[in-house]
Formats: sequence, structure tokens, C-alpha cells
Amino acid sequence: MLLLGSALAFARADTLDLADLAQSAEQWAAENLDEDVWRLLEDVDREQVEGFFRDLQQRLGGEYVVDLAALNRTARAVLPLLESRAETQPYAAWLKARLAYLEVAEEFQQSRPAPPRPPDQPAPPPTNAPPKIEREVWTRKLAAEPWPRAATNYVPRLKPVFAEQKVPPELVWIAEVESSFNPRARSPAGAVGLFQLMPETARQYGLRTWPLDHRQRPVDSARAAAKYLASLHKRFKDWRLALAAYNAGEGTVQRLLQKRKARSFDAIALHLPAETQMYVPRVEATLARREGVKLSQLRFPGG
Repeated sequence: MLLLGSALAFARADTLDLADLAQSAEQWAAENLDEDVWRLLEDVDREQVEGFFRDLQQRLGGEYVVDLAALNRTARAVLPLLESRAETQPYAAWLKARLAYLEVAEEFQQSRPAPPRPPDQPAPPPTNAPPKIEREVWTRKLAAEPWPRAATNYVPRLKPVFAEQKVPPELVWIAEVESSFNPRARSPAGAVGLFQLMPETARQYGLRTWPLDHRQRPVDSARAAAKYLASLHKRFKDWRLALAAYNAGEGTVQRLLQKRKARSFDAIALHLPAETQMYVPRVEATLARREGVKLSQLRFPGG
């Protein structure tokens, strides 16, 4: 716990003013953090782990990618803690799939130093890398990444499920980004499964979440995710926008398109949540690495 405490202290000393986040922290935790997290972590420092999860979720949903860099060290201290108990391993799987975001954020922080602070003035806000740079960084990062071990089992099984829903089967690789192909992965906010479906989304596309959670069934989860992706593409007519909506929500993407009078992901990317700014190029780079295809080259089965 000493390592965890030191890492958390380091993160909180970073340039982001966490006092601004603290105002709504308790309300956010009550509304968004799955109570199972706390029940399963009774034997560890609940306050510290809760603070980490809250901070991570808020920065993922924040405006600036570089703000995530401060949590890279903390995440690596928390991860073994979660992996050490069977009950918390689903949360470890979720966190492990997101370490790459923290690594890329740290890379951006080091390569794009903060602008100088004028005397007696507040620090200027950081800047986000444009989508073109994001795509280049993720392509480079994934260039030598081997297949996840579980992908050998799941990819051949799930591609036909996507094809049955008239969705490009290559998109099963979203599961690598979402969960590293771990069907037990669970987010602190309650998303579950290979494709990290929230309860309401899962039920909308035909899955039960109680008494047995069918989101943990790979084929059922894939079918629901494919239906959702098909719906998003039908609405936005573009895979980048559909992926952004899968990650950030349809309403978020639609509002930004209207506000910016835009029609493309690149036109709104810098105004999307930090995770989404990285999620879309990460999925693109994953498809290129695993399947050798670009989003623009995806074809609809039977189309």
C-alpha cells in the first residue's frame, strides 16, 4: 500500500488542478461507480482506490489527453492489487486494456511540453494532438504488438456473428481495445464483457443482465455490439463517427456535429472526451495491424 499511496500522491501533485474535480466527485462516484467495486475492495484502502478510479474516469472523460499522463504510474501500482484477488480481476482486465491510453498520453506530454506560464498568470491550458498525429502515434505503438492470446480463440468465432448482422467482421477487433478479449472485464461504471456494453445498451439490443449477465457470453455480447455498431453507422454514415459514438455516446457526437456544423470525426475530434480522441485512432491502428485494412476499406457482408 506504500507504493500505491506514493503513486497517488505523485499523480495528485501533477499540473491538473484536482480541486476543480473534487466539487462533483462524491456525486459522480455515487452515480457512476459500480458498488461491487467497493464491496470487493474492502480489504484494501478503499479511499485511495476510489480516488484513483474516480480520477481516471474523470480524466478519460475530460478535455485534454495529456491530463491522463499523471495516472500512468498510479495505474501500474493499482493493477497488481486488483489482479491479486479473483473477485477484482474483472476490474483489473478493464484497467489493463486502458494502460495504453496512459502511455500515449505520457508520450504526448513529453513530446509536447506545456507552453510557458506568463508571470502572475494562470497556466495556459494544454493542447491536444490533431487526429492525424494521433493516428500516426497509435500506428507506431501497435506496430510490434502481438495478437492477444485470447484473440486466437475468439476472433474466428465472432467474425461470423458480426457478418450475420451485416457488419464488417473485422470490427470484432474492437474487443481488443475494449477488454483485451477478456469476457469478464468490468469497468468501474458497470460496462461488462468483450465489448464493454453498459446495462441499458445491452438490454436495448436483446441481452439480459440479471440474474445472469449475458454480456459475459462472448457470442451474445458480440451480437449486441454488432447490432449497436450497425445502428450507429446507419445514423452517422461514417465509421469514425460511429466508433466515436460507441465510445462517447450518440448524443455527444451529434451535439458536437451540430455545434461545429461539421460532418467528420476530424472536425470534432479535439472537442471530444480525451478517451474518445484516442479510442477512434486506436481502433483504426488495431484494424490495420490485425487485418491490414483501413476503416474506409471495410465492406458490408452481402452488400
